[in-house]
Amino acid sequence: MENQTTPTEFILSGFSKLWGLRFLLSGVISIIYIFTLLGNMLILLLSLVQPCLRTPMYLFLGNLSLLDICQTTTTIPQMLQHLLSGSSSISYASCMAQLYFFLLFVGAEGILLATMAYDRYVAICNPLHYTVLISNKICSTLVAASWLIGSLNAAVHTVLTIHLSFCGVNRLSYFYCDIPPLLAVSCRDISLNVTMTVISSLFLGWGPSLCIILSYVHIMFRILKMQSSQGRRKAFSTCASHLMVVLLYYGSCIFTYIRPISNYSLDKDRMISLLYSLITPMLNPIIYTLRNKDVKGAMKKVFDRKMFF
Repeated sequence: MENQTTPTEFILSGFSKLWGLRFLLSGVISIIYIFTLLGNMLILLLSLVQPCLRTPMYLFLGNLSLLDICQTTTTIPQMLQHLLSGSSSISYASCMAQLYFFLLFVGAEGILLATMAYDRYVAICNPLHYTVLISNKICSTLVAASWLIGSLNAAVHTVLTIHLSFCGVNRLSYFYCDIPPLLAVSCRDISLNVTMTVISSLFLGWGPSLCIILSYVHIMFRILKMQSSQGRRKAFSTCASHLMVVLLYYGSCIFTYIRPISNYSLDKDRMISLLYSLITPMLNPIIYTLRNKDVKGAMKKVFDRKMFF
C-alpha cells in the first residue's frame, strides 16, 4: 500500500509544451543563471573584502546576494539537466530536499527584503538614530532571524508534504518541486497543508510587503521635503526601482501560495513561478547595488588594485 501511495520519483513536465525549443530555452536559462551568479557573487565578495562596505546596509545586501545564489542553484541546474538530457525525472527524496531548500531561501529572502526596507526607512527618516536602531548587533540578529524563520517555515511545509499520499500519480506540471503542484496531485486530504500555506503567505507575504510599503510611504514623504529637485529625482528613481523588485517578488509569491488549490492554473502559475525563481534574483544586483555609488567605488578600487599588480 505504501508503494502505491508514495512514488519513488516525480516527472517534472513544465517544459513539455516547449520541448521543441528546449535547446533555446536551456541557452536563455543558462545566460540568466550565469548573470545571476556573477552579479550576486560580485556583490557578496565586495561586501566581504571592502572595508567601506562593512556597514549594516551592505551586510543585508550581502545576505540577499547569498540567498539569491542559493535559491537559483536549488532549481536552475536541475532545469538545465532536464532540458539537455531529455529526462525530466527527479527522485522522491531529491524532490523533498529541493522543496525544503527552495522554501527556506524564498522565505528568508522575503523577511530580509522587509528588513532592508526598515533599514532604508531609519537611514532616511531617522538618520540621527541610525547607529542606535541599526547597530551591528541588531543587524546580525535580524539577518539570523530571517534565516531561522525561513528554515522553520520550510521544515513545516516539507514535513506536511512528506505525509501526503499520491496514489501512483507522479507527474508534476511544473519546472521544479513546489507546494502547489504537489498538492494538486495528492489523493489525500490537503486541508491542513492549504491552511498552513495561507498562514505562511499572510505572515511571510502580506505582512512584510505591507511593512515595506509603509516604510517607502514615509520615505517618499521625507523625499518630498527635500530642497534639491535633483536629489528628489534621484531618490524617487531609487525607491521606484526597489519597489518594483519588491512588488514583483511578493506579488508573484502571494499569487502562487495564497490561493485555494481549486483555483490553481498550471499555465499561468508556471510562468509566474519563473518571476521569483529566475528574474528577481537576476534583477536584485542591478537594482539594489550596481546602481549604488559606494559599490561602484569599491569595484573601481578592486579592479585598479588588480591592474596595478
